[in-house]
Amino acid sequence: MGDTWKRFRGDRLAMVGLVVIFIFAVAAIFAPVIAPYNPTEQFFDGLTDEGSPLPPGWRFWFGTDTNGRDQFSRLLFGAQTSLLIGIVANGIAVTIGTALGLVAGYLRGWTGASIMRLTDLMMAFPPLLLAIALAAILKPGLNIVILVIALVNWVQIARVIYTETVSLSEREYIEAARALGAGNGRILLRHLLPHLIPTVIVYATLGIATTVLLEAMLSFLGRGVQPPTPAWGMMIFESQSYFLNAPWLVFIPGAAILILALAFNLVGDGLRDALDPTQRGRG
Repeated sequence: MGDTWKRFRGDRLAMVGLVVIFIFAVAAIFAPVIAPYNPTEQFFDGLTDEGSPLPPGWRFWFGTDTNGRDQFSRLLFGAQTSLLIGIVANGIAVTIGTALGLVAGYLRGWTGASIMRLTDLMMAFPPLLLAIALAAILKPGLNIVILVIALVNWVQIARVIYTETVSLSEREYIEAARALGAGNGRILLRHLLPHLIPTVIVYATLGIATTVLLEAMLSFLGRGVQPPTPAWGMMIFESQSYFLNAPWLVFIPGAAILILALAFNLVGDGLRDALDPTQRGRG
C-alpha cells in the first residue's frame, strides 16, 4: 500500500486532480455556509432595468441568472447535486457491474451467457438516448436521475470484470480452492474479488467523471434534476437564450463541469498507473 501511494503521489497531474476534487467537495459540503445567498432567492434588483441578468460584480461575484438569483450561490449548491449524483449513481453502477461480471465470469455456462447477452444488449443502445428514454418513462427527480444513470452505466465495468474473472478462474489457486472443498460463494468473495479491487477502484473513479457529464446532459435536456434544485446542466439550459448577452451564465457552470470531470479522469489515470505500473501510459 505504501508503494502504491508513493507512485500515486509522484504523479503530478493526479495530485492536481485530487486537490481540485477536494476543493469542489469542500465547497459542496459547506455550501450553506459559503454561499452568500439562498440559491432560490430572487432579488428585485437582481436584473437590469431591461430585465437582463447582472454581470459579475462585487455583490454578485458570478452575476445573476435570468430570474435574478445569485449565480455563485447556485453554483455552490449545484456542486452538491453533481457530486451526490456522481458518487451515489456511479457507486450503484459499479456494484451492479462488478457483481454481474464476477458471477458471469466465474459460473459461465448459460448463467454467464445470459448475463453477458444482457450486457451486450444494453451496450447496443447509446447511453444518453437510453438515459433519456428511461427518464421520460419515470418521473424526473434526484432519486430517479441516480437510478437512471446507475442502470445505464453498469455495463462497461461488467464487461471488464467478466474478462478478468474468466482469466483468474483458470488460475491454479482457484483449482486448489475447489479441490479443498471451497464453495462458490467463498471462492467469489475470498479468492476472486480481492484481486479485482484495483480494477474496481480505477473504474469507480473514472466512472464518476462520466456520471457527472451524463447528469449535466440530462439536466440540460430537461430530463435531469428539476427546478428549483440547482444543477449545473439545468443552469446552462435556463441560460442558453442569453448566451450572447450574458455568456458568463453558460461559461461558468460549463467550466465547473469540465474541470470536475477532468479532475476525476486525472485521478483515475493516476490510480490505474499506481495500482498496476505495467499499465503506465496506456489507455
